[in-house]
Amino acid sequence: MTAAEQHHLTGKGRVAIEAFLCDRGADRMPHPGGTLLAHLGRVQGLLADWGADAVVQTAGLCHATYGTDGFAPALLPLSERATLVALVGERTEALVYLYAGCDRGAVYPRVDGTTEFAFRDRFSGRELSPPADQLRAFLEITAANELDVLAHNPELAERYGPGLHALLTRAGTLLSPAAREAVARQLG
Repeated sequence: MTAAEQHHLTGKGRVAIEAFLCDRGADRMPHPGGTLLAHLGRVQGLLADWGADAVVQTAGLCHATYGTDGFAPALLPLSERATLVALVGERTEALVYLYAGCDRGAVYPRVDGTTEFAFRDRFSGRELSPPADQLRAFLEITAANELDVLAHNPELAERYGPGLHALLTRAGTLLSPAAREAVARQLG
């Protein structure tokens, strides 16, 4: 991890990211548990608690920038990806794109604890084979995101909790021990 990547979550880097998110309306966008900005901060906090590196934490903080398969509003159009790259770096932006681009209906059933499954990009329709470190980061962000959403919305927890528990359990060692423990504690 470069010094610049580590810098994103401290001092001026974190302030710049939060200002970007606020400029794009994340602080006014309703989301389970308050606003999208509050949710993004909690996701980053969970990732930090689980020992994720700064790149993954920053991707967690920005994971909804392009919208997601489960949360349609986008803070930035895909045509402006260079804006996020300039703010957080290429590695972090690539994780944000991977997370946002996940076609959940195609990808989630394929998660089996290995890195050998096809990853469908909902933006392009292409089947991808992301490197193992990106898949691990994707699943870690997924766990943090979903655990936070379900913690703040009992109706969603009742409806989707069992399926998410099954998905995240199937991920196996692709999730960190801390994330697996959090999944078992909250959804098990």
